[in-house]
Amino acid sequence: MKKVYYLKTCSTCIRILKELNLPSDFVLQDIKTEAITVKQLEEMEALSGSYESLFSKRSKLYKEMDLKNQSLDERDYKQYILEHYTFLSRPVLINGDDIFIGNSKKTVEAAKGAIHG
Repeated sequence: MKKVYYLKTCSTCIRILKELNLPSDFVLQDIKTEAITVKQLEEMEALSGSYESLFSKRSKLYKEMDLKNQSLDERDYKQYILEHYTFLSRPVLINGDDIFIGNSKKTVEAAKGAIHG
């Protein structure tokens, strides 16, 4: 599978997509207009190893809901991501068995290398 979960309204996601120059066989999913399904999230977790690795602790809602002062487990991370797209660390790029999560320079460079060899 070759897929990118992103936000069309996120300037960082758009900049990264341009930088990656994705081949046409990648499917893009705007998670604001097309919600992540349980199956999709479970596929991401299988590749990443945990729901926490997919969870954004920098989202506005994370701070507003004061989640950092709560003890969250994997079930909680999964539930929050499914409830609101803002909790997914983005973009998430899947290239076969490889998954790249977030927008750090290191992650983007690794994704670029995996895609373009």
